[in-house]
Amino acid sequence: MRPFYAWVAVAYFPAYELVSAPTWGGALGLAVVVAAYLLSIRLGSWPLLVLLAVAALSLGLAYGGKWLYLLPLVSIACGVVVRGRALPYALAAITVASMAVTLLAGGGEDGVAAVAWGTFIAGVVVHLTMRLSEARQELAREAVSRERERFSRDLHDLLGHTLSLVVVKAEAVRRLAPRDPGAAAAQAADIEEIGRRALSEVRAAVAGYRGRGMADEMAAARLTLEEAGVRAEVDLEEVRLPPDADTLLGWAVREGVTNVIRHARATTCAITVRGEDGRVVLEIVNDGAGASFVRGNGLKGLAERGAEVDAAARGGSFTLRVAVPA
Repeated sequence: MRPFYAWVAVAYFPAYELVSAPTWGGALGLAVVVAAYLLSIRLGSWPLLVLLAVAALSLGLAYGGKWLYLLPLVSIACGVVVRGRALPYALAAITVASMAVTLLAGGGEDGVAAVAWGTFIAGVVVHLTMRLSEARQELAREAVSRERERFSRDLHDLLGHTLSLVVVKAEAVRRLAPRDPGAAAAQAADIEEIGRRALSEVRAAVAGYRGRGMADEMAAARLTLEEAGVRAEVDLEEVRLPPDADTLLGWAVREGVTNVIRHARATTCAITVRGEDGRVVLEIVNDGAGASFVRGNGLKGLAERGAEVDAAARGGSFTLRVAVPA
């Protein structure tokens, strides 16, 4: 919602007129419009949206001129608050009301057309932005869900047969122990070997779940970004990676791209890998610099495993930088 808060700045124009010709009614009405706009998009509140519409239309009708700049705020809030099939009707009603108010306030044909167009388009753009953001979040949730299902299937395949075999062997030990200790000991040794092998397989599966390696994660990241409507730019320098560093960077690619899709509202994401002073440096740069960055458990885990992690806004973009020893 943060980008939509900035549009409250259009209140500057009627506020400037208030400075030139102050009125208590105008000042109170402008305060109501600003408060109702900010709270309605924050809370998704229908009553506050109605209050905003009534206040903005009343001020536009009473004062005209630059006060008509408040009408698109109603449309923007409508795009945030109203969902489903009701949205087109709500936008149409606001647009028609804005045309009527502009005409009654003496705006003329050109003014009516400009206000109507700006009001309608503002709501449509906000609605499309919200839909795109929701689609990206849903895509990220589906990716996480698919990965969890894969992991659960792998564990079931690994442990189902192994645990059944352990149960059979344990029953054999129980039956043989009273009359044939040697055979019981052999069965117990089999149980120990089966357990060690299963433990090794589970560790391998968990390692694969946490990180499949940088090359595999890079291919998956490119596909995921494209599905989310984010253009991927990948620049990989030839570097030799030990297995631990490869796993760490693969994990970093996954976590970084997940953050871009969930939180950045980016249109472009550039991923570069290069060697630097005995280290391998991964940088993920996206142009959604205004969005918040979430440092989740994945990135904290990278730092705990010896990677240097830095995330910050730089020069109109947002950069995640991860360096691991080469």
